[in-house]
Amino acid sequence: MIAKLQCVVLDCADAVGLSRFYQSLLGGVVNQPDPRWSLGEGWATLHTDGGFVLAFQRVDNYRPPRWPDSARPQQFHLDLEVKDLEQAQEDVLKRGAKLLDVSDGQRSWRIFADPAGHPFCLVRH
Repeated sequence: MIAKLQCVVLDCADAVGLSRFYQSLLGGVVNQPDPRWSLGEGWATLHTDGGFVLAFQRVDNYRPPRWPDSARPQQFHLDLEVKDLEQAQEDVLKRGAKLLDVSDGQRSWRIFADPAGHPFCLVRH
């Protein structure tokens, strides 16, 4: 091993807004003081209760991915484990997510986009 994962950084138009969206899904603290990062207008962090850190970086002229369009690919996605897929879907939609794919209802996951357009999946536990 030559490195330890410090955080995952998501580009977006509104760093604090997107950090609050993920806080509403995962819990944790937005912009918790941390000597590894200087917080500012274009940067926000989310320290989750499990110790994982997501960071959000404002990018001028941000262009969101368009799943499944290969001209603007998803770049990455997060899989979020949930107990009740139906309830979790209702909750993320209320928080500003957009449903991208529900498929035939037989799969154990559904695909959404966060408010900045990044795809993520809710996966039934």
